[in-house]
Amino acid sequence: MTTPSPALLIAGHGTRDDAGAEAFRSFVRELGLRHPELPVAGGFIELSPPPLGEAVAELVERGVRRFAAVPLMLVSAGHAKGDIPAALAREKERHPGISYTYGRPLGPHPSLLDVLERRLNEALGGTGGRTPRDRADVTVLLVGRGSTDPDANAEVHKAARLLWEGRGYAGVETAFVSLAAPDVPAGLDRCVMLGARRIVVLPYFLFTGILPNRVRLQTEGWAAAHPEIEVRSADVIGPEPELMDLVMERYAEAVKGDLRMNCDSCVYRITLPGFEDKVGLPQQPHFHPNDDGHHDHHGHPHDHHHDHRHGGHAHSHAH
Repeated sequence: MTTPSPALLIAGHGTRDDAGAEAFRSFVRELGLRHPELPVAGGFIELSPPPLGEAVAELVERGVRRFAAVPLMLVSAGHAKGDIPAALAREKERHPGISYTYGRPLGPHPSLLDVLERRLNEALGGTGGRTPRDRADVTVLLVGRGSTDPDANAEVHKAARLLWEGRGYAGVETAFVSLAAPDVPAGLDRCVMLGARRIVVLPYFLFTGILPNRVRLQTEGWAAAHPEIEVRSADVIGPEPELMDLVMERYAEAVKGDLRMNCDSCVYRITLPGFEDKVGLPQQPHFHPNDDGHHDHHGHPHDHHHDHRHGGHAHSHAH
C-alpha cells in the first residue's frame, strides 16, 4: 500500500484588509483545486480568519496525520522564524499523533523576480516585450514590508540586487513601508540624489493589503510634490502561476527534508549589534485573535508589524 503524501498547510501573515485576506484564501482554494490528490489548507497567524489552528484542525478532521507547512511569506522575519514554528508546536500538543515538517519562505526566487519584472513592464506601459534599452533610464524602488529583524531587511536588499543584475535598469534601490529605514519618501529622495528622473515604485508584497496601499498613497503624495520627476506605481506580485509553482517547490523541499535555511545572520542565533537580547530566546505561540481564550494585549497599529521579541526559532524543522 502506498503511503499518502503529507498534506500541505499554508501559513499567512494576516491583514485587516478584506481584499488581501480573501486573496490569500482564494490562493489556497485554487492551489487545492490544482492538486486534488493533496489535502491543502491555509490559515493566518493574526488578524484574519481562519487562524492557523483552525486550518490544522480542518486537516486533522480530514484524516491527515502528517503535513508540511509552508510560510507564504517573501522573507524570513519574526512570523516565519518564531510565530509559525511556535504555533505548529502548540497544534502538535492539541492534536496528539500528528507530525509535520516546516518549509522555508519563498523569496528571493528567480520565478518571483520574473513576476516583478513583469509588473515593472506593465507599469511602464509594456506587455512584457520591452527591451533593456527601454529601461536604461528607469530607476526602480523596491519597497518591502520592513522588520525589526536586520536579516529580513537584508533579504529585501538581496532581491533588489538580483532584480537589477542583467535586466538593464538604471538602478534598483530599496525602501520599507514600516519599522525600517529608509521609508518610501526617503527612498524616492535617494533615487533622485542618484540622478533618477524616471522611477517605478515596486511593492515587494504577494497580495494587496493595508501596507501595499500605503506604499501607493505615499508614492502619489511624493510625486505630487515633485512634478519634475516621472513616478509610476507597479502592482503587487499576485496569485500568479509562478507563485503556485514555487509554493509546491517549497512543499517538496519540506517533504524531502531538503531545507536550505541560511542562519548565518539570524538574530536568534548570532549576536548582532543592537540585537544581543534576542539570541536564544524560546519560541512562544503568537495567539490569533480568533483562537479561543485569546486576549489581544499587543495594541497593534494598523500595519500590525511589531517587535516579535518573544519569538525565537530553531532549525530542526522535522517534528
